[in-house]
Amino acid sequence: MSSQNLSITQTGAVARITLTQPEIRNAFSDEVIAEITAAFIDVGGRADVRAVVLAAEGPAFCAGANLNWMRRMADYTRDENIADAGKLAEMLRVIYECPKPTIARVQGDVYAGGMGLVAACDMAVAVDTAGFCLSEVKLGLIPATISPYVIRAMGARAAHRYFLTAERFGAAEALRIGFVHEVVAADQLDAKVDELLKALTTASPNAVRVCKKLVMDVAEREINAGLIAATVQCIADIRASDEGKEGVQSFLNKRKPNWLG
Repeated sequence: MSSQNLSITQTGAVARITLTQPEIRNAFSDEVIAEITAAFIDVGGRADVRAVVLAAEGPAFCAGANLNWMRRMADYTRDENIADAGKLAEMLRVIYECPKPTIARVQGDVYAGGMGLVAACDMAVAVDTAGFCLSEVKLGLIPATISPYVIRAMGARAAHRYFLTAERFGAAEALRIGFVHEVVAADQLDAKVDELLKALTTASPNAVRVCKKLVMDVAEREINAGLIAATVQCIADIRASDEGKEGVQSFLNKRKPNWLG
């Protein structure tokens, strides 16, 4: 699948969704949002996909909303704005809940709504020259729709600063606050992404899928009897699963598990 906005490719067990509008810094519109949503639903449902990389072409990863879309939004009624924002929220939810692990390959600057794309992925690797900015308040707006994902990624304390000041910060700061997991030189970006992909694609597919859901279910919840009971059920279910049994037996018998072929 491909369009002028993005492309989807697959090599082995890895699918790549790449934003392909470098001339407008990969800024998105309602059309692009629909295509990204469809792309993640597609690759997330493929049985032969074990991991997904979200990438972009050109000097910027994503500059948020494109100008033509912003011009249209300027004349929207409140109901039209609710419908429009709902589509962006759905795209982010689909990325965040993709059943396959996701990596944001950040090769350039990330602004406004683009921050949501990165935050919704499970992991993010950035080049050391990338800049980041939650610029909404400069336009009289707020980063509302992306906030559940960005705050989870950078934490509330950092969000208090960068949501309110709209300061641009560099890759080193993005790493320090936990917004990205790795920062590398440009010529090392693909090697680092490949390193993560190798780890993801050699682990148990079912365990990776369930682990991703475990993090979403447990993060920031109160540790109480209900949560403890849920984690007990979770480990019991995975131990009784085919891959759980196979993984333990292969370890005990000092052989490769069957998902490695």
